Amino acid sequence: MSQEFAEQAAQIYRTPSALQAFNDDIVEQFRTNQGQIVSGPLAGAALLLMTVAGELVPLAYVPDGAGLVIVASKGGSPDNPGWYDAVLAEPQVDIEVGVESFRARVTEATGAERDRLYAAVVAALPVFAEYAAKTTRVIPVLVLHRI
Repeated sequence: MSQEFAEQAAQIYRTPSALQAFNDDIVEQFRTNQGQIVSGPLAGAALLLMTVAGELVPLAYVPDGAGLVIVASKGGSPDNPGWYDAVLAEPQVDIEVGVESFRARVTEATGAERDRLYAAVVAALPVFAEYAAKTTRVIPVLVLHRI
């Protein structure tokens, strides 16, 4: 993910229909290509699909031990993505990674653990440093644990 994608993401998040079209394309590629994104700004990125409160959300992730780390960045927007509140209210979600599907329990990382995990995400996906720089909020970091 590049600086160019960071700029595109900011525009996509401003228009719900653009976000839906972008996500629909990602889901189509994911399911057609056994969990791989083969074209567009996310080509080759490690993505998963999370279903929470009936909504299907494509997200970048970074493995950490037995968990998968995701962030509620919303491209550096001033507010959290809608799925974040939904996952706090119902922390059991359905996950698709590659060709595998499973249930997961979501926990939110805080303090030093949150900072360590966010640094790991930034090391793997530098665009997340740009997202953090664009907002005054602390971007939530969540860990998916297989159940």
